[in-house]
Amino acid sequence: MKDLVQRISKNQNYEKITEWTRLISITGLSQLIIQTIGFISGILVIRLLSTQEYGYYTLANTMLGTMILLADGGISTSVLAQGGKTWQNREKLGSVLVTGFYLRKKFAAGSLICAIPILIYLLRLHHTGWLTTILITLSIIPTFWVSLSSNLLTIGPVLHQNIIPLQKVNIKVGIYRLIILILILFAFPWAYLAILSASIPQIWGNMRIKKISSIYADWTRNPDPEIKKEIVSVVKRILPGSIYFCLSSQITIWLISFIGTTASVAQLGALGRLAMLLNFFGSIFSALIIPRFARLENNKDLIYKRFIQIQIGLVLLFLMIIILISIFSTQILWILGKDYSGLEKEMILSMAGSCISLYASFLFNISTSRNWVINPLVSIPIKVITVIIGALILNITTLSGILVFNIFLASTELLIYFVYSVLKINKVQ
Repeated sequence: MKDLVQRISKNQNYEKITEWTRLISITGLSQLIIQTIGFISGILVIRLLSTQEYGYYTLANTMLGTMILLADGGISTSVLAQGGKTWQNREKLGSVLVTGFYLRKKFAAGSLICAIPILIYLLRLHHTGWLTTILITLSIIPTFWVSLSSNLLTIGPVLHQNIIPLQKVNIKVGIYRLIILILILFAFPWAYLAILSASIPQIWGNMRIKKISSIYADWTRNPDPEIKKEIVSVVKRILPGSIYFCLSSQITIWLISFIGTTASVAQLGALGRLAMLLNFFGSIFSALIIPRFARLENNKDLIYKRFIQIQIGLVLLFLMIIILISIFSTQILWILGKDYSGLEKEMILSMAGSCISLYASFLFNISTSRNWVINPLVSIPIKVITVIIGALILNITTLSGILVFNIFLASTELLIYFVYSVLKINKVQ
């Protein structure tokens, strides 16, 4: 028996299973805490803000997400790919990260110039007063900036799979935000304060993460022209798709903003808030799967094997989530409050669309982590045609119709990225 135990313990598969069990347990527990705190914060915002204020909050958050995508433009993806080649060299990894930050600042300025006027227009379209419009607009700027910084700061520790310190910082950031929300929103239930509350603890969090990152990356390096050239070459291929994604990923909000009421915007935003539950899986995927896929050697059989394993896991996961949401839809809606009761069908459609969108984004991220970027001249026309077809054949004047439309678009993106990933793997020498 002793010899059997020793043989099992020396088995390579056993060691891998043990390692993955440990990593998933640690990361999973941490993410469960982080996402639970985030979910409580989100529900608190929904319940404390009036339907009108939550409508404003949804519009601002939608624009914030768009601004972050535009300011990134594929920079973080390219930095991760470049870092995957130099992750064991502190000086080279520092050059990659510093160069990424240099480019990110320039893109951030352009994103602000483009997005702010649109946000002001949408808020005014929903009869927001000028003072409220200005306060909401100003509140998203610090949140926008700290969100951009945190994406790049985590790359060093993530590539080295030093996840635990990052998780500790994120847990504290979530707790601090929840405390700030409780202290502020009970007395002053206004949208701009709810938005601003996210930036204050994240500033502290970014300082802590940069200190952790400095172990693996030399932040005193100067931007490297050669690395800049490589990052820009990838950005040129990703940016058109990112611009399109900024529009298509939030198309349901855009449509309901123009053709619906503030209450409809609030309902769609509240249902979307439930999708925060998926962030738990998204965070684990980003922390454990993508960096390891980026580090795989150029071996077709190995990459194919890992790719298929990922697909099987994702399909089973998302099917289970949709089934559970369908069974407990009424109970889950109770959490949102009486203003959102009776939306069982819409909630199931919303969660299905979120699962498919997240699946598509996972495929996109594992592809770009190896610098495989689909030509936007191929992907964008297909997606535009899909939007036109969906708008013609589906009823997009109702909330449920908008959600079905979102499922239709997300399914197309999923198919595109899946086929493209398979084609690129087949070309690996």
